[in-house]
Amino acid sequence: MTIASERGIDLFHFDELLTPRERALRDKVRAFCNEHVLPIINDYWERAEFPFELIPRIAELGIVGGTIQGYGCPGFSSVEVGLIAAELARGDGSVGTFVGVTSGLAMGAIAACGSEEQKQRWLPAMARLEKIGAFALTEPYVGSDAAHIRTTAKRVSGGYLLNGAKRWIGNATFADVIVVWAQDEETGRIGGFLVEKGTPGYRATKIEGKIAKRSVINADITLENVFVPEENRLPLARSFRDTANILKNTRYGVAWEAVGHAQAAYELALEYTLQREQFGRPIAGFQLVQQKLVHMLGDLTAIQLMAWRLSKLRDEDESQITEGMASLAKQYCAAKARQIVALGREVLGGNGILLDRHIARHFADIEAVYTYEGTNEINTLVVGREITGIAAFV
Repeated sequence: MTIASERGIDLFHFDELLTPRERALRDKVRAFCNEHVLPIINDYWERAEFPFELIPRIAELGIVGGTIQGYGCPGFSSVEVGLIAAELARGDGSVGTFVGVTSGLAMGAIAACGSEEQKQRWLPAMARLEKIGAFALTEPYVGSDAAHIRTTAKRVSGGYLLNGAKRWIGNATFADVIVVWAQDEETGRIGGFLVEKGTPGYRATKIEGKIAKRSVINADITLENVFVPEENRLPLARSFRDTANILKNTRYGVAWEAVGHAQAAYELALEYTLQREQFGRPIAGFQLVQQKLVHMLGDLTAIQLMAWRLSKLRDEDESQITEGMASLAKQYCAAKARQIVALGREVLGGNGILLDRHIARHFADIEAVYTYEGTNEINTLVVGREITGIAAFV
């Protein structure tokens, strides 16, 4: 992906808000995507296969583990983690999701709720991508109402037996450790359990027929009397509140992911309009095309700044980030990115539905971003509850 006109990309000098270290990290991830992801990803996306060949190269970047301090993790700021998420999505959403599931959700759960022994065992190897993680919360009949999952954990001698089902679980067919959330039959509270690869009774089946994020492998999971030893229960995961905190802390990353898809669409559309000629001139010279580009850039600038500001606040004091703030960022950025990508595809006309132009992939993938980590509607109502004090849903 090349940029036809730098002057039309960063009209409000967003780069000047970033430190030299942040810009260097962003540029490193962007160069990786340009060199290693973009040349191969369309073929993998079309075949609905994950490019496992990229895993060692991703490990070399040293980006897995996000803001986690120690245990071989990079200890990045929230802004740096956001920039990484945006650049990976700018390259490909499936690759970004693969990293986000291991780095943000699975490692984040172990870091926040795990014992010291669990952290020492899993986090360094996962930071090197020698071990891959998955995060199993969503269920076939329980999506937005995650506080009422049906998977159960029954205490038995030496540990627990897990029974239930999960759906849409990224990396689950090949992950080395799966963070499974289940309702403790004794207490009625939700807890986290580390299910290791190869555990009897655990089965993950790839979901076929997706039209978005085709390269990331999502799975249906069944759990039939899966034995989890006592030492594999996350000791600090005592209720759904702990689960919700992990989701809150990853939601800002999804806002940045939306920024990445939107930025790719805008850059691709701008470049195309400057090169594509109709009626004897580049289509960038026509009023209706310029109107679309202006709308795209305005919305892109707005969501960039929102995501950046939320991350800066998180770096200053994570405790000041409310559920409403995280939900507003995810809801607004994803909704605006969806519009930006749609306009970008429109600008490319018929070429916009071809994979070799890349924008078709973003056009499909943004639908997944718009839906996961809380649907647009649920995130809207979370914000509504915070600003009015009245819950519109139970």
